[in-house]
Amino acid sequence: MKIFAHRGCSGSYPENTLAAFRAAAELPITGVEIDVHLTKDGEIVVIHDEKVNRTTNGKGYVKELTLKELKQLDCGSWYSEEWSAEKIPTLDEVFDIFENTNHRLNIEIKSDVFPYDGLADKVIDLAAKRGFRNRVLLSSFNHEDIQSVVQGKQVESAILTFEVLVDVYDYARVIGTKRIHVSLPSAFRKMTTDALRKGAIVYVYTVNDVSYAEELQRIGVHGIFTDYPEKMLAHFA
Repeated sequence: MKIFAHRGCSGSYPENTLAAFRAAAELPITGVEIDVHLTKDGEIVVIHDEKVNRTTNGKGYVKELTLKELKQLDCGSWYSEEWSAEKIPTLDEVFDIFENTNHRLNIEIKSDVFPYDGLADKVIDLAAKRGFRNRVLLSSFNHEDIQSVVQGKQVESAILTFEVLVDVYDYARVIGTKRIHVSLPSAFRKMTTDALRKGAIVYVYTVNDVSYAEELQRIGVHGIFTDYPEKMLAHFA
């Protein structure tokens, strides 16, 4: 079963920071999951929420702040004062960390609340420019964006869902993918076992308990996203 570091090694470092990604880059795991938004001036930044409030000392929506304004914020102290120097990274800066590794980069397009027109294309263009096109996997709760990427850019992509759905594999095939990323509770439902039986590639988020990971491996799940990749690696190595 493949292991992806969720927002970097986010159980041990502040999430979606260069520190968390550097730690993940040192591990012999399959890859890392990254969340991206667009700034007011059209730059791709790595942060999970639409607002900066939870993980920085600032306030407001990412889309209403420029990159310069975002770079003035502290995005580490909320986790620990040790990381007070951490800044919101750009996707380009994260690419720098993984440039000489073999990790896959699952980039989640955070366009399920705000549409961020052109974000997926910007990510793909930057990945191509940096030599990452064959190493990136795009995912999103915005399935319209995933369908557009699959049909137009032919980049490996996955639909994200936290709901229990009927015939999720057939739905994913309408979008144009066999990759389905499901929440931990729905992973143990009929929707997931049916999808696996039909040939889906299924990853589960967010798996931090080894006992759950063992059960997911038993039912045939292909991979997990975890805040503690070090722990999962030690257990499954």
